[in-house]
Amino acid sequence: MLARIRKKHTLVLSAFGIVGTVIGLKLGAHWLGWEVLDVTPLFSGIVAANVFLMGFLLSGVLSDFKESERLPGELATTLAAFTDEALCVHQRSKSPVGLELLVFVAGLSGSINAWFFKRERTRELMEKVTDLNRFFLALEPLTQANYIVRLKQEQQNLRRILTRIHTIRETSFISSGYLIAELTSTFLALGLVFADIDPFYESLFVVGVIVFLLAYLILLIRDLDNPFGYYEAVTTEDVSLKPLEDFRAGLDLRLRELGLAPQGGRTVRP
Repeated sequence: MLARIRKKHTLVLSAFGIVGTVIGLKLGAHWLGWEVLDVTPLFSGIVAANVFLMGFLLSGVLSDFKESERLPGELATTLAAFTDEALCVHQRSKSPVGLELLVFVAGLSGSINAWFFKRERTRELMEKVTDLNRFFLALEPLTQANYIVRLKQEQQNLRRILTRIHTIRETSFISSGYLIAELTSTFLALGLVFADIDPFYESLFVVGVIVFLLAYLILLIRDLDNPFGYYEAVTTEDVSLKPLEDFRAGLDLRLRELGLAPQGGRTVRP
């Protein structure tokens, strides 16, 4: 419970850490008499411009995040299409090919789960997706041609989803936009540190609130930029893998009912 609470409030605590640093600098500048900047309406204009810029970045990463929320469910649905056909072939012809495909899909789903945590390389995962072709060839004499066409389409859909997830997690949204937002926020925070604002103790509150807003927005945008950051040391906003986990749990149950277990893509009887 404590770990979940810490993870949930990681961004808030990190932002408060930045606020504490800036407030400490503000106190030091006040005691040393370094508050040499006059507060003008330009300060409020800079704050508004910076918030507008970060609002633009936030809207951009949110669109990718909303798309990413659907992808684990689409993965589970695509994998379910393979298992459905494998079960149909097994029930119709009692061929071992259906069972072997079922076990292979179970292993493939485990590889996809490991890939989300960067315990498997993308190239190796794509090779396993290509390995589905040997099952399609074996299924041709056992099922109708349109079923094989459907499975090939699902295979292509699986590649498309995995490629999209790889692209989202490996690329940043407008890196130059992040740079200008962080630089502007840093300069603004320094300007507030050296600004002569009266009364002083009220200025600490105002500076703290502004810096907290800017710091939290930057940290949030950075976190949302990778919705699949399960492998990162500090991450709070990742899309749920529950659809894929539910599929794997259901498939494992079906394998146990059939007396099978996944092991290296082969049918193994316990």
